[in-house]
Amino acid sequence: MPPPVFRFAPSPNGYLHLGHAYSALLNFDLARQTGGRFLLRIEDIDGTRCRPEFEAAIYEDLAWLGISWEMPVRRQSEHFARYREAVEQLSAMGLVYPSFESRAEIARLIAARETGAPWPRDPDGAPLYPGAAKSLPAEERSRLIGQGAPYALRLDMAAVLARANHFTWTEHGEGPEGETGVVSAQPEAWGDVILARKETPTSYHLSVVIDDALQGVTDVVRGRDLFWSTSVHILLQHLLGIPQPVYRHHRLVADASGQKLSKSTKAAGLRELRKQGVPPAGIRRLVGLSD
Repeated sequence: MPPPVFRFAPSPNGYLHLGHAYSALLNFDLARQTGGRFLLRIEDIDGTRCRPEFEAAIYEDLAWLGISWEMPVRRQSEHFARYREAVEQLSAMGLVYPSFESRAEIARLIAARETGAPWPRDPDGAPLYPGAAKSLPAEERSRLIGQGAPYALRLDMAAVLARANHFTWTEHGEGPEGETGVVSAQPEAWGDVILARKETPTSYHLSVVIDDALQGVTDVVRGRDLFWSTSVHILLQHLLGIPQPVYRHHRLVADASGQKLSKSTKAAGLRELRKQGVPPAGIRRLVGLSD
């Protein structure tokens, strides 16, 4: 039986903080304990926010923590053609359509339709797509694309669920509400998720399932904030005919106020803690791992 394969997959859009350290160390420790492999993947599909200096810092910080990984490192920006093939596969199944509204136009549509009850939102808090692009005639879609209009390629969730509507995964960790064991996926909660955009031929949801399959990842160990994203990932794995890994969602490292650490809140980076004299063993203790 082949060894298990774990991965840590950060985005180079900021410096790593303690939350990243916990996830990376947990995956690395599990790989060592099980005789498995540990991979590092750079999820750099966002060309506007990802920067070379952040990527270089990822390698530096992980090496300082004592983490080693297999080479070569997979960088998502080098594999757009593969993601495009997956979108074309889903499109050929009649499950993808383009939408042309800007974010501002979508916000106006929602405001016009909110009459009392708030507009439904996905598990990340983003409003579900309210537009009618799905019903646009093919000629109109072709005309808009031919004119160079920006667009997003969306998964037609209703069409997908008409094919199959019950998906599960076995949770080996714990969800945000204590979910564990066999979990019923709820992809409908995400609405018509974006699979790609005109300027970027993929999305997080699509690229992560493609990469995990191509890299032979058997165990996805990640934070609870991604727990319900698994619903979309299970769905895409089913549609694309790729294997389902084992999922284990772990606790999040919080700040003094109890809020999840994130780059957007300027959480203290590992580089800053290193400059303050905190050793790698100290980082392990700070995130609740034994030396």
